Amino acid sequence: MTLPGASGPDLSHIDSWVFDLDNTLYPSHCDLFAQIDVRMTDFVARTLSLPRAEAKALQKRYYAEHGTTLSGLMAVNRIHPSAFLDYVHDIDLSPLDGVPDLSAALSALPGKRYVFTNGSLRHAENITRKLKIDHLFDGMFDIAAANYLPKPRPEAFDRFFDVTGAAPNSSAMFEDLARNLVPAHARGMTTVLVRAGKDWGPPSEEKTAGEHPGHPPHVHHVADDLAHFLGSLTFKPVG
Repeated sequence: MTLPGASGPDLSHIDSWVFDLDNTLYPSHCDLFAQIDVRMTDFVARTLSLPRAEAKALQKRYYAEHGTTLSGLMAVNRIHPSAFLDYVHDIDLSPLDGVPDLSAALSALPGKRYVFTNGSLRHAENITRKLKIDHLFDGMFDIAAANYLPKPRPEAFDRFFDVTGAAPNSSAMFEDLARNLVPAHARGMTTVLVRAGKDWGPPSEEKTAGEHPGHPPHVHHVADDLAHFLGSLTFKPVG
């Protein structure tokens, strides 16, 4: 089978479609993560009684050293994750109004569809409901389901496969952060980098190629527009 007008890669072997949430299922120009970023700084400043500039620096250091700000707060400051997640995801979703409909492209995919996010289940539900695609997913795997081990920790991916029963070699991972596709590729997933043009981490010499270098070795495909990419896929008949 091919989707109407399909001319893209053949992903006939895929039966599990795994999507990151922020800046992947909606375009990065919506800048929702800018709101989250501000609220993370506010939370750190308020909870640890720090001046805002120091809170911002600590937030980014935790991101660099622990994978997420939350992981750093949990490991170093013993912060309960629910307080952080509830606060930082209490954002205005009106920038999603007018985002192009993704439902037709998602519903045409054969197999199961999952959200795999470093955010909370509530955040994933709010975003997908606003986009009117919440009913199209077979599961939402959030940071709590991952035992608070964030992508790109390999254990987060192993936990995802254990919980969902998806097979890595027949799964495709869609992500806006190239580093999060490294463990996906290592486990045999087909990887798709959704170029967002934004990176919320601190400057680092380790990013000499940039967060979105185009086509690094661990990225099989690159998409500038998720709906267009999904609509271009080709599926050959099995058997």
